[in-house]
Amino acid sequence: MSLEETKKWIERVGIMPVLRARSEREGHALVEALLAGGITVMEVTMTVPGAVDLLRILKREFGSKLLLGSGTVTDAAQVEATIDAGAEFVVSPSFHPEVVAKTKELGKVSIPGALTPTEVITAWHAGADYVKIFPCSAVGGAPYLKALLAPFPELRLIPTGGVTLHTAADFLKAGARALGVGTDLVNPRAIEEGKPEKVTETARAYLEIVTKFRATAG
Repeated sequence: MSLEETKKWIERVGIMPVLRARSEREGHALVEALLAGGITVMEVTMTVPGAVDLLRILKREFGSKLLLGSGTVTDAAQVEATIDAGAEFVVSPSFHPEVVAKTKELGKVSIPGALTPTEVITAWHAGADYVKIFPCSAVGGAPYLKALLAPFPELRLIPTGGVTLHTAADFLKAGARALGVGTDLVNPRAIEEGKPEKVTETARAYLEIVTKFRATAG
């Protein structure tokens, strides 16, 4: 898939679930529940046991129906392994120049993490396609995102950390290109309780927020 196709897909869906699970089985169940709710983008973090194997399984099972990415990637070896397994984008919680460089070398979308204005613009100039603002809620949430974009309107930002059903619309209004969402959406407890429909319902609610925002924003 081309870089532009991947970026269009990310922004079209507008929600990037951050998948953290205790096992491949739990991770797979969460993905199925999210897909049932209409979310077709998935960030599989390296904290999931067997994350690379899970990426391969998901790629084989869902193919072009699901846009896969890897998360919590902190070195070039992980970049290579996860892209080989099917990742079209690579996300980090922090900025690692070698991760950005390797991701771009392999022709995939790079999403490093940063927080301060200096970190954010440094990551952007290093070749990031998007910058993940993490942990965004810890420094003011949506108003902070808006403040970052004031001097740097060209940036494509994805806030993560503190994105909930209650804050999602505010982040979109502040200029987010997509939203990184953790346990408010990717809820392992729902799977443990045998209630994957809770995840599916929440996925639909997030997509409804994105749809309403776009309709209002034109």
